[in-house]
Amino acid sequence: MASLKDKVVIVTGASSGIGAGTAIHFASLGSRLVLCGRNEDNLKGVKGKCIQLGLTGEKVTLSVGDVTNEEFCQDLIKHSVEKFGRIDILVNSAGILVSGGIEKLTLEDYDRQMDVNVRSIFILTKLALPHILATRGNIVNVSSVTGMRSFPGVVAYNMSKAAVDHLTRSVALEVASRGVRVNAVNPGVIITECHKRGGMSEEDYAKFLEHSKETHALGRPGTVEEVARAIAFLASDDASFITGHTLPVDGGRNIMCPR
Repeated sequence: MASLKDKVVIVTGASSGIGAGTAIHFASLGSRLVLCGRNEDNLKGVKGKCIQLGLTGEKVTLSVGDVTNEEFCQDLIKHSVEKFGRIDILVNSAGILVSGGIEKLTLEDYDRQMDVNVRSIFILTKLALPHILATRGNIVNVSSVTGMRSFPGVVAYNMSKAAVDHLTRSVALEVASRGVRVNAVNPGVIITECHKRGGMSEEDYAKFLEHSKETHALGRPGTVEEVARAIAFLASDDASFITGHTLPVDGGRNIMCPR
């Protein structure tokens, strides 16, 4: 994907999971990176891996903060432009999983879920868009299979990812005539810390991964690298005629029906 070399890419949620894997993959393709996350030590570790892949330190910059904070989002965009002079690609990967069905989920947890998974993407898209329009770049959002299919016990998470999918399609239509593409990936179960941070115990998580062999047509959960490669494809010129698309990276989970 030679078209991604030297592109300026903002990756949110880059301190762990899919965001970290995406940053590292873009580094292997020669992109210039703005890594955003809340854990500075983890971000420094990801930056180190990017440098090991051949990027110079000058081509990777960190922005530590919370994407639910509008002032931080403004600073992130400003820092990106001041550092590299442009923004080509925005990867909205920051997200959390808040467990709970409608009977037990509190309004505070609902608001926290929507603030991180939806509101932050809306804010950053709005702030980055003038710069992306100037470069005729693109945006890739990280959604979930739960945006396409509903699952019990995670009602707010389901809602948040469905909102991300519709935001993706809506913005894609608004900017298509100006040469900007907006897409999303919809991962299935991917081996990260996300579910454990959402309250799942080590034992339950091990059972969950084992059960994923039955719930995914390909017979296994996925890896962050597999999602990162799909994100890079959508961000590259190889996907130049694709916009408003929500791409399942889920081992076939969204097309499966219980029998």
